[in-house]
Amino acid sequence: MAVAVGLVVLSVVLPVVGGASAIALFTVAVHRKAAVAGAVTVLAVLTAPLEYLLWPGAAGPAGVLVASAGAAVVCLAVTGWGAVVRARRQLVLAWAERARQAGTEQWLRVERGRRAERERIAREMHDVLAHRLSLLSLHAGVLEYRRGLPPEQLAETAALIRAGAHQSLEDLREVIGLLRAPDGERDRPQPTLSDVPGLVEESRRAGLRLAYANRLDPAADIPERLGRTGYRIVQEALTNARKHAPPRAAARLELRGGPGKGLTVEAVNPLGGFGGTTVPGSGTGLVGLAERVSLAQGRLSHGPTPDGEFRLTAWLPWAT
Repeated sequence: MAVAVGLVVLSVVLPVVGGASAIALFTVAVHRKAAVAGAVTVLAVLTAPLEYLLWPGAAGPAGVLVASAGAAVVCLAVTGWGAVVRARRQLVLAWAERARQAGTEQWLRVERGRRAERERIAREMHDVLAHRLSLLSLHAGVLEYRRGLPPEQLAETAALIRAGAHQSLEDLREVIGLLRAPDGERDRPQPTLSDVPGLVEESRRAGLRLAYANRLDPAADIPERLGRTGYRIVQEALTNARKHAPPRAAARLELRGGPGKGLTVEAVNPLGGFGGTTVPGSGTGLVGLAERVSLAQGRLSHGPTPDGEFRLTAWLPWAT
C-alpha cells in the first residue's frame, strides 16, 4: 500500500509513472480489504487533475477535464478488477476449506461407524461366548465335584462338554467372519424370544434347576428389535446365574407383558459361588446389558435381595 500511495503521488509530477501506479493500485485491491483499496483509489482520482494541470499541453481546460475523467474511470476500473480477483480467490479458498471440512467430517463419520461396529461385535462376542463358556464350566464342575458318576453319566457329561466346546468354536469363527466381511455383509441372523426355550433347556442340562414361566400374550406379534433385546437379557441373566449360583441352585425366569404394557424379564437366583469352577467375569456383562436396555428406552434394575438372592428385572416398551 505504501508503494501504491508513493507511485500515485509521484505520478503527479512524473506522468511516466502512471502505468506503474495503476499496477500498484490493482495489487492493493487484490490483497487488501475494500476500505484500504477504496482509500488509495480516492487518492488516485483526486490527484489525477493535478497532473493535467501541471502538464496541460495543448489540450486546454476542456481537455484537462476530459483527461481527468478518463483517469478516474481507469482508476475505478483497475480497482474493480482487483476486487473481482480478490473475491474469486476468497471464494476458491472458501470452497477448499469447505472441502477440507467435509473430508474431516466424513472421516469422523467413518470412524464413529467403525467404533460402533466394533462395540456391536464385542457385545456379540460377550453375549455368545460367555453363555457357552459358562455352560462348559458348569459341566466341568459336575465332573470335578461328583467323581463317583456312573460311566454312562460320565460319558454323557463329556459329550456335552465336547459339543459345547465345538459350538463355542463355531460361534467364535462366525464372529471373526463378521470382522473380515465387507461392511454390507455383517448382518447375521439374530435370535428372538422364540429362542428362549432353547436357552432354558441348555441351562437345565447344565445342572441349573430353572423354573421358567412365559406369561406373554400368545396372540401378540413381538417386534423384531424387542425380541432380540429380550433374548439378550435372558441370555445374560442365565449366564450370571450359572456363574454365581451355588450347585444345583433353584433359579426362576419369568417373561410377562404384552402390547401397551411392555415386556418384563425377571430372573432370580440364589447367591453363592460354584467353587473353583466359577467363570471369571470381566464385569462388563451387566454394563453392556444396561446399554442395550437404555438404547431400547427401557429400564433395568439388579442387585441382591434381603432373602439372599440376586434379582435382575428389565422392562422394555412394547408399542401397541
